[in-house]
Amino acid sequence: MRGGSSKGLYFLAGDLPADVAARDRVLVAAMGADARQIDGAGGAHPLTSKVAIVSLSKEDEADIDYLFAQIVVGEGRVDTTPNCGNMLAAVGPFALETGLIAVQGDTTSVKVRMRNTGNLCELIMQTPNGAIEYEGDAHIDGVPGTAAPIICNYLDVAGSVCGSLLPTGNVIDEVDGVQVTCVDNGMPVVVLRAADFGITGYESPRELDANTELKQRLESVRLAIGPRMNLGDVKQKVVPKMSLISPARAGGHVNTRTFIPHDCHAAIGVLGAVSVATACILPGSVADGIAKTPPGKVKHMSVEHPSGEFSVTLETGGTPERPTVLKVGLLRTARLIMKGEVQIPSAAWRGAD
Repeated sequence: MRGGSSKGLYFLAGDLPADVAARDRVLVAAMGADARQIDGAGGAHPLTSKVAIVSLSKEDEADIDYLFAQIVVGEGRVDTTPNCGNMLAAVGPFALETGLIAVQGDTTSVKVRMRNTGNLCELIMQTPNGAIEYEGDAHIDGVPGTAAPIICNYLDVAGSVCGSLLPTGNVIDEVDGVQVTCVDNGMPVVVLRAADFGITGYESPRELDANTELKQRLESVRLAIGPRMNLGDVKQKVVPKMSLISPARAGGHVNTRTFIPHDCHAAIGVLGAVSVATACILPGSVADGIAKTPPGKVKHMSVEHPSGEFSVTLETGGTPERPTVLKVGLLRTARLIMKGEVQIPSAAWRGAD
């Protein structure tokens, strides 16, 4: 299924091994262990090497449980540290397709427990005529064409991975002589000024991926700040993401180039955009003088990225000096691409290399 601007395999939890090591072997075998993922269903890119594991929830406050797994391209391993808000968008449609939940009317709402972090998200889907509707007029940048809208209302995602909205306890930290703002509003992100790295922030992902010096500097900052964000040693983790910001130039509020964590994103992740937008409303952050912040308690933020823009709605509380984020809303789309069986080599089930 395509979820937002990502694509991956969706499994019923009961169809996978209960043992985590065995499960991960099966997932790597399904997606492909090598950099091209030539021997699996992956797309040889972080955005297309993702898995959603879905089941009915045993908790009263949730309908569905969702575990996200990033299959790290070329490394043959699985990281379940972060959430993925793009893949989340298709969890509701998958639950309908597989009969885990029933259609409620012209629209169907489902509350999803994100098992990676324990947070909840409400998905509101279009279900006229007793079935999920994929066709519609909603457009999201990074995805061709239009589709039916899926409204995603995140319920209290601040500190979901690191334990607090500001994981280091500071609005500004300095690493390797560079100022950074670390935010976890659903996704741990290190926000940095593009100009501090000698770039404009408007370069294409291909140009930035070819900039070896830039990537080495970003990784040095990432490895140093990871433990201070309560993430421990992040060398083998896909978080924190690194987002370089610059002034918007297409009518938005801020422009971004995000590394996830070593490849420049062709767009920006759902929760990554939420964390960047959150950094923009924090007085004294690295976004001061770069981002435009709309007035009012409900802030509609447009985060520009290489493929267009991502709109995030932040419902804020607190004071102007110390704002808090009460609720996050955004729009995604999804599509069922195929149903069937993926063939797993017997060695993966046995545990052989």
